[in-house]
Amino acid sequence: MRATTQLQYALIKTLTVPAAILLLILTPTALAGPKFRVLHAFGSGKDGGGLWGSLAFDANGNLYGTTSGGGAYGDGTVFELTPGSNGRWSETILHSFPSFPEDGGAPFSTPILDAAGNLYATANGGIHNSGIVLELANSSWAETILYNFCAKPKCGDGGSPSAALVMDGAGNLFGTAYYPFELSPSSGLWKLTVLHKFPSFKGDGSDAYQGVILDASGNVYGATEGGGTGNEGCISTGCGIDYELHHTLDGKWKEIVLHDFGTGGDDMQISGGLLLDGTDTIYATADGGAHAQGVVYRLSRGANGHWKAAIQYSFTGGANGGGPSGALVMDKSGNLYGATVNGGTASCGCGVVYKLAPRSNGKWMYTVLHRFTGYDGAQPYAALILDNKGNLYGTTATGGAGGAGVAFEITP
Repeated sequence: MRATTQLQYALIKTLTVPAAILLLILTPTALAGPKFRVLHAFGSGKDGGGLWGSLAFDANGNLYGTTSGGGAYGDGTVFELTPGSNGRWSETILHSFPSFPEDGGAPFSTPILDAAGNLYATANGGIHNSGIVLELANSSWAETILYNFCAKPKCGDGGSPSAALVMDGAGNLFGTAYYPFELSPSSGLWKLTVLHKFPSFKGDGSDAYQGVILDASGNVYGATEGGGTGNEGCISTGCGIDYELHHTLDGKWKEIVLHDFGTGGDDMQISGGLLLDGTDTIYATADGGAHAQGVVYRLSRGANGHWKAAIQYSFTGGANGGGPSGALVMDKSGNLYGATVNGGTASCGCGVVYKLAPRSNGKWMYTVLHRFTGYDGAQPYAALILDNKGNLYGTTATGGAGGAGVAFEITP
């Protein structure tokens, strides 16, 4: 089991009980800045708690997310946050896990919504206790389990999905559950296809738990947490790879390794999902770097079709934050935004939200937008999202007035 998942599971039980426990160590030390505000603090009563995924907007400006604990049965929720005329946001629990014996539970993923407002997400549990893909219908928020993992012998379809799904224009869902997969609707049923099994050759990746992204042509990009040929600065089983999967003429998928971590002096190991800027540039975060606090790196496609990695920023830890997590997000001006789970205030080290602005000399200007103090949230593990005005929204796994995480907004 991955280290981050072990931490997540350790906190689930904590987050299903009264939340004052975490506040004992997360005392406020400074007032939040004027550009930051908590939209909702989790951990009160039957409220959810433990937000490892990010948020998603619907067409009306409402926010949706998941919690890994809490709810009516103590095993997590899907929730909606609705803005009011008074500027405050109200929470509605759309679904509490488990609502029946074979239901999922403890979701770590970010939900997505289709054009009709139906919600899709992954969760643990299910018939084989190896995870599920679920849908909540917009009309009633009734749950339908679209797929139970480990339906194939020896779990040949993967298991333990934890990352967000992505939907293409035809309504097919793509995600990862150890292997990257496609889930397609067919005559009222859903069919799962594994796009690539690791390792297919020496040096291939393994442990594909980060989410995938699609380009305009329907090619799939992702990262693995292990495998590859390098092990500089990380585990002996390899530091992971960035990969691309594209359709072949026979209807199958072919893998291309874009970057092999931990080779040639590269001591990085993937820590967040990928951001595709057009079709020739990828941005992401990784562990390692000059200060061993993590990096933001860029992959650029050359004229020969090969990809080259270059570090854009090395985190220094301390007040500037360290330990980047989650995919980056880019605004219309080309600025990058992300979060770290460590560093920030000396008394808490609860993480920061940061901005990287491109300069004319090709370098980036790093700015900390917010340092978490504990009372306003702690450990923002998930990616941020942007609204059409450039405001940032995100979540923290712990902290807040209820001790079980917060949903927040930042106006940069």
